[in-house]
Amino acid sequence: MKKDKSEKLFEKAKNYFPGGVNSPVRAFRSVGGTPLFIERGKGSHIWDADGNEYIDFCCSWGPLILGHANPKVVDAIKKTVEKGSSFGAPTELENKLAELILTNNKFIEKIRFVSSGTEAVMSAIRLARGFTKRNKILKFEGCYHGHSDSLLVKAGSGLVTFGNTSSAGVPEAFVNETIVCPLNNKDAVKEAFSKFKNEIACIIIEPIPANNGLLLQDKDYIQFLHDICTENKSLLIFDEVISGFRIGFTGAAGHYNIRPDIITYGKIIGGGLPVGAYGASAEIMNHISPEGNVYQAGTLSGNPVAMAAGIAQLTECLKPGFYASLERKTQFLIEEINKLQGIIPITIGKKLQVKIFSIGSIFWIAFSDKEKIQSAEEIAADSIKHFRKMHHALLEHGVYFGPSGYEVSFVSKAHTVEDLRKSAEVIGKILKNIHSVENM
Repeated sequence: MKKDKSEKLFEKAKNYFPGGVNSPVRAFRSVGGTPLFIERGKGSHIWDADGNEYIDFCCSWGPLILGHANPKVVDAIKKTVEKGSSFGAPTELENKLAELILTNNKFIEKIRFVSSGTEAVMSAIRLARGFTKRNKILKFEGCYHGHSDSLLVKAGSGLVTFGNTSSAGVPEAFVNETIVCPLNNKDAVKEAFSKFKNEIACIIIEPIPANNGLLLQDKDYIQFLHDICTENKSLLIFDEVISGFRIGFTGAAGHYNIRPDIITYGKIIGGGLPVGAYGASAEIMNHISPEGNVYQAGTLSGNPVAMAAGIAQLTECLKPGFYASLERKTQFLIEEINKLQGIIPITIGKKLQVKIFSIGSIFWIAFSDKEKIQSAEEIAADSIKHFRKMHHALLEHGVYFGPSGYEVSFVSKAHTVEDLRKSAEVIGKILKNIHSVENM
C-alpha cells in the first residue's frame, strides 16, 4: 500500500498544526504510523491522497449515515450555497429543520442550533446551572462530552470523587465543580447526592456511551438516574451527539422511552457539516437568551447551508424502514465476521477472545470474553495493542476504521451487501490471524 503522498502531506502539516492535525485522534498515535490524508468519498468508500480505496466504517465519526456525498445532501448544499453561505440572521431553513425534528421527537419541545457537539453540551450545562441555580455537575468515567473545561475531568479513586483534570489549562476551580462517578454504579450516584445535597445542577451521561468503547447500559440504570434527578430537583442531560438520530430518529431517549430534561445533538443533523443542537421542554428552553437570562450565541448557529444538509439527510432518515434496514445490515456484518473467524465466543484457557458489541448501526470490536462491558475499567488493558495490529492489517486490505480502539464504528445506508461481506471476510481473517499469533 503506497503512502508516499500522505507521508509528505503529514510532514508539511506538522509545520502548520500541533502534531500535524486539527483534532488529536487523527494523528494516528493510538495505532502508530502515518495518518491517511483523505481526498474524496462516495457512498461507502473513501480514497486517500495516494489513490488507495477503502470501505469506510468511520463515516466521519458517525454523521454520514447516508454515506459520503449523498446526491440529495449534495444537491441541497449546492442550491443553498448559491444563494449565500452565511447571513448571521434568521432563515426559513432553521424553521424547517426544527419543525422536522420537533414534529417527530416527543422528547423535546424547543431546540437551539449551535455549531458543534461540544458547544451543545457546554450550552446545556450552562442552561442546567441557570435553571436550577446550582453549580455542581455529575458526570461519569468513560463518557466523553467534548472539550469544554468542566467536562475534561476524569475519575480518581473511590466511589465518588472530584476528578483530576484531563488537560492542562483547566482551572482547579472548574474541576472542583465536577463530580465524577463510575458508570453502572448506583451506590456512587446515591453517595454523591447525599454528600452534595441541593448542590448538583445536573447529571450528564451518554445514555449509549460510545466514546470509550460501546458501554451499553441497562434501562434500569438509566431510569434510576432519571428518578434520582427528579427526587433531588436536579436535571438529567442525555448527551446524544453520537446516538441521536443514529439508533433511531429519537435516539437513546426513544430506545429507552425515558425523557431526560435536556438532550444534546450533533453529527447527523448537519449532514456532514458542522452542526450541534440542544433541546428540552419549553419551560426549560425559555431560560435561554433572549427570553431568559442564560446567555448563549453564535454567528454561525443555524447556518443555512448546514440546515439544508440536515433537512435533506433527516428526511431520508424518516422514511419507513430506514433504521430497521441499517440494523439488519449491521447484524449481517457481525454474523459474517463471527462465522468467518470462527472464534467468537471462545472459552479456552487464556486465549485471545473477541466480542462484537452493537446497537442499531453502531458496532465495536472488543478484545474480551465478557458478555457485557458497561464501564471503562472493564476494558482489557491490552485491547489497544490488539486493535493496533488489526487496524494496520485492515488498511492493507482496504477497510477503514477510525484510528482508535476505543472508538466505535458505523454502518451507513450506502454500505452494500457486497461491502459488508467483503469487509467481514477481511475482518474475520485478520482477527483469526491475530488470535493465532497471540496464542502461539
